[in-house]
Amino acid sequence: MSGHSKWATTKRAKEAKDAKKSNLFTKLSKNISVAARSGSDPEANFKLRMAIDKAKAYSMPKDNIDRAVKKGSGEGEAKIETYLYEGFGPGGVALIVEVLSDNKNRSVSNLKHIFSKHGGNLGGDGSVQWMFEIKGQIILNQTELTEEEEMKIIEAGAEDIDTSDEKIKVITHLDELETVKNKLQAANFQVESSEMIYLAKEKIISDKEEQLLKLLDALDDDDDVNNIYTNTNI
Repeated sequence: MSGHSKWATTKRAKEAKDAKKSNLFTKLSKNISVAARSGSDPEANFKLRMAIDKAKAYSMPKDNIDRAVKKGSGEGEAKIETYLYEGFGPGGVALIVEVLSDNKNRSVSNLKHIFSKHGGNLGGDGSVQWMFEIKGQIILNQTELTEEEEMKIIEAGAEDIDTSDEKIKVITHLDELETVKNKLQAANFQVESSEMIYLAKEKIISDKEEQLLKLLDALDDDDDVNNIYTNTNI
């Protein structure tokens, strides 16, 4: 989640812990299965390649990855669908929640409960999405950049560079994501993952940070929640 330094730091530590509990692997598997519907060859399916790269970044075993690909490409009963929900957190913070689920009613019920419990509420379609732009995001496996490295990233076609979190995040136009990623790898940058994101057009300051963090944690604990985007720096 680009720009959320405190949340990103705690989330990264949590993901490392969740990987041991298989919680994170469950989410990564769903992501791979959904992407594999458009083709099981990652060389020809960029979305699948991004999903696999992300899984590898968290040391997901190859057997798990292969099973997820087979399930999504038809060798199994894959009924997982992608859903996008919009809502407001404590203090009016805008949230977009991407869900991967085989049971929409269960997912909506869970989200309503989580939002309500932590001082938020789900909104209708389009209620907050207008506050965000769809972008590409590339996470580099490094924490600092030299001036020379920054120039190389800009020359590769990056739109912005986010250094607010533990890892360097390169922001691109969505249709340039694969091109920029390939150029960065050719320039010897270690790419950890790449994906489509919803990036807030303007950031706001939350006056209910502690309550918002609890909401984000609760959403992230839900097995159906794949990604969360918000318009506050937290």
